[in-house]
Amino acid sequence: MNIMSLFNALPGACAQGLIWGIMAIGVYITYKILDLADLTVDGTMATGGAVCIMMIRSGHSIGLSLLCAVLAGALAGLVTGIFHTAMGIPAILAGILTQLGLYSINLRILANSSNQAVSVDKYSLLVSLRYIKGVPFYKNTILICIVILIVLIALLYWFFGTELGCSIRATGSNPNMSRAQGINTDFCKILGLMLSNGIVAFASALYAQYHGFADVNMGRGAIVIGLAAVIIGEVIFSRVRGNFAFKLFSAALGAIIYYIVLQVVLWLGLNSNDLKLFSALVVALFLAIPYLKDRYSKKTVKKGGASRA
Repeated sequence: MNIMSLFNALPGACAQGLIWGIMAIGVYITYKILDLADLTVDGTMATGGAVCIMMIRSGHSIGLSLLCAVLAGALAGLVTGIFHTAMGIPAILAGILTQLGLYSINLRILANSSNQAVSVDKYSLLVSLRYIKGVPFYKNTILICIVILIVLIALLYWFFGTELGCSIRATGSNPNMSRAQGINTDFCKILGLMLSNGIVAFASALYAQYHGFADVNMGRGAIVIGLAAVIIGEVIFSRVRGNFAFKLFSAALGAIIYYIVLQVVLWLGLNSNDLKLFSALVVALFLAIPYLKDRYSKKTVKKGGASRA
């Protein structure tokens, strides 16, 4: 095994990890803040890329293409939110229904084709696999993704510190108490789902540009990678006492760690057909770590037994 091949592949792994880190922040909003199991992201991860690529192919600017991708993702989150709050469908089933419907919609967006491509030589893209090396620093994909990630975390840190953002956090923490305090929990859930899926669609738009194409199946298994990133970041940095911004940053770091580990495992000889199995095992392992630590850690008891009440 050539060690240089691994080092040459690491910048690409970091770039993909940063893009998926943005996606992981979207998953963090529903999974950790709203305490909802939202599977819409598997469909949204294809929708954002499809909208962005087709907008670029139609001659629109990168900024407008990214904005339309975010709005399309937010609309998907709105549909899931209405299914869940207005129709009483459990969140996990509402996400599955939206994800299922998005497959047909994504095909329509892609002009009834399974994929559509854009060439970095013909179109001006924000990020690309070709922009990893040999380009001016201000065009470097890794640098651009880092800047986007920092700006996104700063905006979310500000938003969740507002009255509306605190209402969303309170809804996820204790919906009954939130309703007792006069918070419209249904509205907060819908808004949280829209925000989450809008961020996922934005990551999807970057991911499609990075690879140069959008595919109707590009979001399959995205929730597993997103959960892996959130859980890896939480487990590794659990001992670090940070604020809300650091928790968002740790989710993004989890995605970077995940992709670097994935690259190392591929370099060691893992069959690429086994990547989904490997991802599932990683998520299962990191989900089990907190439970196993609580179950098997030795509880210290003072000599003489517990103190009297």
